[in-house]
Amino acid sequence: MPNMPERPRRVRVQRDGPVLVEGPVEVVGEDGEVKVSHRFTVALCTCRRSRTMPWCDTSHRRREPRRGDDTR
Repeated sequence: MPNMPERPRRVRVQRDGPVLVEGPVEVVGEDGEVKVSHRFTVALCTCRRSRTMPWCDTSHRRREPRRGDDTR
């Protein structure tokens, strides 16, 4: 396996949030494009709302108001 780390990478799954992966990481998209991050922890989007896919931009925090809710 390429880029074998000295120890396994830690991946944290959060309900209604991103997947957090200890970096650095390479992410290969559906189209084969490779994106790299050298950060110590990387947040990967799981809601598919991010404008910076595959990275999380906290778009999952935005909620659609329910009918009858007053958002003012």
